[in-house]
Amino acid sequence: MPSELMPVKLVVLPVQSAVATLYKSTNLADAFAIQLPLGTSSDPEVLWRFVMSQQPFWIGWLTSVRDAIVACFGLKTAKHLTTLSDEASGDRIAFFKVYSRSESEIVLGEDDKHLDFRLSVLCTPDLSRAGGGQLTVSTVVHCHNLLGRAYLSAIAPFHRQVVTASLRRAAHVGWPKAGTR
Repeated sequence: MPSELMPVKLVVLPVQSAVATLYKSTNLADAFAIQLPLGTSSDPEVLWRFVMSQQPFWIGWLTSVRDAIVACFGLKTAKHLTTLSDEASGDRIAFFKVYSRSESEIVLGEDDKHLDFRLSVLCTPDLSRAGGGQLTVSTVVHCHNLLGRAYLSAIAPFHRQVVTASLRRAAHVGWPKAGTR
C-alpha cells in the first residue's frame, strides 16, 4: 500500500555521516532527505535496495544514454559495473560498490580515473516517536582532472533530479515495513 507522499528536501550534509569529511576537497556535496512513515524499516541497506528497485523508468533510459557517452572516454559504465555485482557476497548494490555498513548508514560509490564519489544512505530515528525517522541520501564527489570537472558539470542537474525522483517514487510505492530484509 502506498505511503503518504512526503516531500523530498535539500538538506545540509549530515555531520554524523561517514561521507561528511571523507575527501579533503569536494567538487559536489549534497544531501536530500525524506521523512519515513511510522513502521518503515530503519535498515539503510533495505531502504536503498528498495529505492533502486522502484526508480522511475526514465532513469534507466538516462543511464543508458550516459553509458553510451562515457564509454567513448574509457570511463566505467553502469552496465559494466552491474556485471561485477555479486549479490550473494553483498559487495555491490546494482552498480554501486558497497564501502561500509553500519546499523544506520550504508556507504556506496565508485572510483574512476576522472573522479571518485561516495553516496551515503543514512537512516536517523524520529526522536518524537511520531514518525518513522528520516532517510537522507548524501553524495560527495572529488574530481581528479578536467574530464572529471566537465563530467560533473554535465551530470549534476540530472543527479539531483534522479535522487529526488527516486525518493519520491519509493514513497509513492510504499516503503518496506520494519523487519523486512
